[in-house]
Amino acid sequence: MPSASTIRLSIESTLARKIPSALSPRPTINHPTIETCIGALDDLLQGGLPVGAMSELTGLECSGRTSIAVSFLARITQANKVCAWIDVSNCFDPESAAAAGVNLKKLLWIRCGVHQTISEPTRKRFLLPEMYFTPGPIKKGLHGGGFGPHPRTEVRGLSAAVRDLFDPHCAEPQERLPQPQKENAEPNSTPMTRPVRSQKRAKQYDALEQGIRSADLLLQTGGFSAIVLDMGSVAPEYVSRIELSTWHRYRLACKRTQSSILALTQHACTKSSSELQLRLLPGKAMDGDPTVFPGIRSQVEIIRRRFAEEEEIKVVPLRKPPQRSVTACWENCTRWTVRR
Repeated sequence: MPSASTIRLSIESTLARKIPSALSPRPTINHPTIETCIGALDDLLQGGLPVGAMSELTGLECSGRTSIAVSFLARITQANKVCAWIDVSNCFDPESAAAAGVNLKKLLWIRCGVHQTISEPTRKRFLLPEMYFTPGPIKKGLHGGGFGPHPRTEVRGLSAAVRDLFDPHCAEPQERLPQPQKENAEPNSTPMTRPVRSQKRAKQYDALEQGIRSADLLLQTGGFSAIVLDMGSVAPEYVSRIELSTWHRYRLACKRTQSSILALTQHACTKSSSELQLRLLPGKAMDGDPTVFPGIRSQVEIIRRRFAEEEEIKVVPLRKPPQRSVTACWENCTRWTVRR
């Protein structure tokens, strides 16, 4: 009986003209990476976050997602490259980002879900003059040709004329039947108003919609080396309703423009569209002086990685080689403490 290698060689030689390397796997695409300036995380990722792909950082609040994103943007902006921060959660602090090394002149900050009134001098400066909104002179005839009015103008006032034609008292209004009240409800109780939760839900959806549209515009425009989509403070029940086609469109746009998207969420929602998914565990306080807060110890874990660099093994060992670690830890010390 011929061996598997002999059968494979015969099949590939037969299909060489139609399908070259029919049974050989395609080489994986390894994207270039950019360092995050966090030594433990860069060693775990073998260089840093991928370029031209989408990465996702998941975790609860105060787990270190924003610290990684700010450190990543600081590395890019110091190289005179333009970045963007889409603040869906409305919790970005420019002072903390500048203290971490981010060049704010190279950063576009987009706040979503915030309605701010514009002063009159600013409105006159940025808005168009009134002459552009003044309607032009009325042209008589069909499209100004002199063949009678436009057909759409003939129906103006028709509804009011029909209403005045008939006697308004010809039809008696029907009485509304009283709705049955519940047994436990008080007779003089006022009707329930719109709950506050629904208003909060509408604000969350408005902010998400603005963030998604902003990311689409930035990707179509191009020129941004990195885009951070901060949805860390948005409840997972809203973020999980984003269609998968949106993330797939982002992945293709990143590959075309060679820009990196970093999504900050509480739970993974990008699925297979992201090349790298990291989960940050809740941070723990560092051991030190009980009266002074020394810092936070962060821990990250790789959930999913599409393409990983594999070392070429020339000699097959008899024993199973040790597996690569998927977790990393580092410490964020405060400025008023000094490690002994």
